[in-house]
Amino acid sequence: MASAAATGVFVVPSECVVRRASPSSRLAASRTAIVSSSFHGKAVSSSLSLSTEVAALKAAESKGSRRRGHRALVVCKAGPDQRPIIIGLAADSGCGKSTFMRRLTSVFGGAASPPKGGNPDSNTLISDTTTVICLDDYHSLDRNGRKEKGVTALDPRANNFDLMYEQVKAIKEGKAIEKPIYNHVTGLLDPPERIEPPKIFVIEGLHPMFDERVRSLLDFSIYLDISDDVKFAWKIQRDMAERGHSLESIKASIAARKPDFDAFIDPQKQHADIVIQVLPTQLIPDDNEGKILRVRMIMKEGVKYFEPVYLYDEGSTISWIPCGRKLTCSYPGIKFFYGPDTYYGNEVSVLEMDGQFDKLDELIYVESHLSNISTKFYGEITQQMLKHADFPGSNNGTGLFQTIVGLKIRDVFERIVASEAASLESAKV
Repeated sequence: MASAAATGVFVVPSECVVRRASPSSRLAASRTAIVSSSFHGKAVSSSLSLSTEVAALKAAESKGSRRRGHRALVVCKAGPDQRPIIIGLAADSGCGKSTFMRRLTSVFGGAASPPKGGNPDSNTLISDTTTVICLDDYHSLDRNGRKEKGVTALDPRANNFDLMYEQVKAIKEGKAIEKPIYNHVTGLLDPPERIEPPKIFVIEGLHPMFDERVRSLLDFSIYLDISDDVKFAWKIQRDMAERGHSLESIKASIAARKPDFDAFIDPQKQHADIVIQVLPTQLIPDDNEGKILRVRMIMKEGVKYFEPVYLYDEGSTISWIPCGRKLTCSYPGIKFFYGPDTYYGNEVSVLEMDGQFDKLDELIYVESHLSNISTKFYGEITQQMLKHADFPGSNNGTGLFQTIVGLKIRDVFERIVASEAASLESAKV
């Protein structure tokens, strides 16, 4: 697929169409007005004002770009030979999985909502392209059952991995399933719901990479790795504000879950294709407020259909403090880092952001310095961030990197679809 893309040839299944702007309306003309040079095939902002670039972004939202990092938009209808793509997202409770899923489904278009006419307490979210299921639905013990046996939901003994494997495998084979529902309100197991195979099937929760059988079914995997200090602050905000829990009960819950988290959840990150690591800032010495975050996106090298994002020069080690005239930020400022590393014995690329944005529309300045971002047009990351400015993390690296991962998943999906369609065509010859 890479060689085809390099020559400008796109292998597209018969159920898909490639949408490009017409020659007279392509972004190239407007982009030329604000780009004066390129760096390793990567567009670099000219000396024109940032407001000019923001105006160009707004004018170009629906137009195509052919610079490196952008791809033609492949719009697919589900075909009889197109299998669902399986994505796994692992994280502890209260670590931002729900927000990530909203960003992901937005990248594919259409709002995600619970199954129509079904259980109002369903954990499933369905959009035109994606279906997201919560792996809490595979608890084999309800809340009372876990109390009786003295186990947490993180303990494998409280989960039915055989059923999880059978049903994820069935979806990958294009078969509908009758999936159980764990009711977070009552703590009970409700009657099952019917799930039809979608184009993209996301399994999110505590254990998507725990069982080797389930892990082998994943086409791409992500782990949200939140430090203890940040996790505590987030869990207080969610459980106190949204679920009415007391501070004491939250502290007790975290303490009770910690041994099982360390034993069963945390080790899964070694299997992830991307890890988003959220840490306290290094810009403020001895900071203990936890409001400013340092976020690292750890991207495994050599993953099929996936090219890691890079800053300026692929494979280099770069520390970058953006120009204060082009990216407004209050104390303590913003710092980016990019470079190679090893992670659990794997070669990885790491992109890091420490600090937060003051003006989201200026994010386009950062976006213009990133490559392999899999956007469809100039400024798509900035557009997505502005679209969801009210989401948690939209002013820091959590929102930025979640958005980028969403775009990369879209790219992985399109590459898999194109590759499998090409294989089918070859088999017919």
